[in-house]
Amino acid sequence: MEYAISLKELSKSFKEEKVLKNITHDFEKGKIHGIIGFNGSGKTVMFKCICGFLKPTGGVVLVDGKEIGKEIDFPESVGIIIENPGFLPDLSGFENLKRLAALNHRIGDEEIRECIRKVGLDPFSKKKVKQYSLGMRERLGIAQAIMENPQLIILDEPFNGLDKRGVEEVCLLLRELRKKGKTIIMAAHNMPDMDGLCDTICEMDAGVLTRIK
Repeated sequence: MEYAISLKELSKSFKEEKVLKNITHDFEKGKIHGIIGFNGSGKTVMFKCICGFLKPTGGVVLVDGKEIGKEIDFPESVGIIIENPGFLPDLSGFENLKRLAALNHRIGDEEIRECIRKVGLDPFSKKKVKQYSLGMRERLGIAQAIMENPQLIILDEPFNGLDKRGVEEVCLLLRELRKKGKTIIMAAHNMPDMDGLCDTICEMDAGVLTRIK
């Protein structure tokens, strides 16, 4: 069994507050892994440690066998939505993604437009992001996370602001990505959003991660 991510005694404290409490857990490659938990449970902090955005107080984060913060600073092939996706409000969705894509020069206009289509938005729309609904912003955030074809995809509350149809469309997209061998870790507040989609489900409560499926 190959693991995309291995956490070993991962802990994170902010001053006196211990937010992550000695988490040891492996996430298998090519699966969809769900994390449920309320705001403040530690989900987002764990994601930031995996991505190299926060340095753990203790323990080890391995992504594809490489230790984050020692062997590499950030995972080598990852797409991320953590908290609210930040976009330039006066640009269209396509223009926002084009600027982000220019940082790595891995994809061109057609790949960007295809990803925008995949999440149910119009790739040729001139509408500015500041005119987007919450659900449209969430869809654009998912497009940003997947557009460079990463092996690991981390989605913090990807159903935020989506109606029932939007949730179904995103679930379909995530299943397609799993078929292509991607590893997906996603967080949500409740079990119904996750149950039919995820291969494994863990609960995060007060910094403790427990597998429940």
